[in-house]
Amino acid sequence: MPAAKLTLPQIQLLLGITAIWGMNWPVMKYAVTQYPPLHFRTLCMVFGMVAMWVVARQMKISLKVPREMWGRLALLCIPNMIGWHLFCILAVKELSSGRAAILGYTMPVWAVLSGLMFAHPVGRRGWIGLSLAMVAAMLLLSSEFAAIAGSPLGVILMLIAAACWGFGTTLIRHYPTGLHALTFTHAMMPATIVAMGLAGFWFEGADVGPPQGWSQWWPIFYNAFGVFAFCQVAWFSLAKSLPPVVSSLSIMIIPVVGVMSGSFFLGEVPHWPDFAALLLILGAMAVILVPGRKKVLP
Repeated sequence: MPAAKLTLPQIQLLLGITAIWGMNWPVMKYAVTQYPPLHFRTLCMVFGMVAMWVVARQMKISLKVPREMWGRLALLCIPNMIGWHLFCILAVKELSSGRAAILGYTMPVWAVLSGLMFAHPVGRRGWIGLSLAMVAAMLLLSSEFAAIAGSPLGVILMLIAAACWGFGTTLIRHYPTGLHALTFTHAMMPATIVAMGLAGFWFEGADVGPPQGWSQWWPIFYNAFGVFAFCQVAWFSLAKSLPPVVSSLSIMIIPVVGVMSGSFFLGEVPHWPDFAALLLILGAMAVILVPGRKKVLP
């Protein structure tokens, strides 16, 4: 697999996703200590869907989905939206924000494994980049093994979430819809909101009141506008245009941002493996994204 060539808009999307999604891990951890996690995520999606509608109106993008695409969208929605968001928010309650981010970004492994099912090529660069990224993930986890051993449910939930995301990323490339990324994301929101809402009523009860005060509302707004209206749409745009290995490895710096921001906002102390992992992840991204030297013919 040759190095991927990212356009300037794709690089800008990656930078925005890295910053907003990375800092969202401590935001989510804080939020689920203030409000029931499933109800929190459902509210984020409701406001996020409204924000997408506003953006679509401003950009004059049609949100109409052809009837023949409904079945394909339902298939893509299950792992990419329902599976990822349901298991992820439940896991965050059980783990520190840094551990949750690290486990969540084992996603490239699942993307590669599911890609092999569809004969998607990986190539030498892909395997090297994947190996570097996974060594980085193990380094990030090295100081957390004892704590993680005490939270087996959180680990299992987060790994299921990562597997859903990786498999869903592969399906996006295998079953294209041709829809604009904003239309694509918006179309999957209603089913996801219903699924999250039903899970919230089942696990957390129906007597949960509305959020109280700014401490409970600001994480909802951050997720609605930053995570869903921007990051989720931007991610699906990249996932549609880049090979699964490239798109998944290109966002591997996010768990480092998650660990560092968790340290800053929540007092989760980083260790030397965190910094070594950062170098390995940068190396993995360089292998995948930086073109090699062209051979000069004599």
